[in-house]
Amino acid sequence: MSGHTVNLELQNDLEEVKVFLEKTTRKRVCDALTAEKNKIETEIKNKMQQKSQKKPELLDNEKPAAVVAPITTGSTLKISNYGWDQSDKFVNIYITLWGVHQVPAENVQVHFTERSFDLLVKNLNGKSYSTIVKNLLKPISVEGTSKKVKTVTVLILCRKKAENTLWEYLTQVEKECKEKEKPSHDTETDPSEGLMNVLRKICEDGDDDMKRTINKSWVESREKQAKGDTEF
Repeated sequence: MSGHTVNLELQNDLEEVKVFLEKTTRKRVCDALTAEKNKIETEIKNKMQQKSQKKPELLDNEKPAAVVAPITTGSTLKISNYGWDQSDKFVNIYITLWGVHQVPAENVQVHFTERSFDLLVKNLNGKSYSTIVKNLLKPISVEGTSKKVKTVTVLILCRKKAENTLWEYLTQVEKECKEKEKPSHDTETDPSEGLMNVLRKICEDGDDDMKRTINKSWVESREKQAKGDTEF
């Protein structure tokens, strides 16, 4: 029911109530009709105010075309977590991105060099994602590299330039970091130095009884060494 029809019905109801008011002589009926008359007049007034606040409606052929908001990518989010494995010919990098299979193929871009690659995924749920891996441990063949897009994963296949070679690490930086963590083995270092470091650590972390036990054992071992007994 349109607004115009509603207003017309209310006007008819109002006129009919007025007719009854003119004919009735009963106070109780008169009060009831007066209350209804006031109610209808208030409703008509509200409808008129709502109508005046609305903009005039356009015909279908006059309505402007819908404006589609452009897709905004915002800032590019960097992905630092990924997994990798290898075969005789390829090093495979697995990058998890939920829903990546839904974006157009041209929105998943990978650029390779002999010692690096970078991935850019554009407009995935309104955002862009990138992964850059530099200083690969060994050279790759740019011509033999490729990518595969799966449901939640982008798989990057880097073809080894030297096949049948084992990559202990993915990047040179990772190799250097791991090697720094390895304990150095200096043949000229006093063999007892390592033991002393361990005992010192125990003393620092232990209680008084532990410290007394360690000190006593250390003194006894030194006395035995002085006597030529190295069983300790």
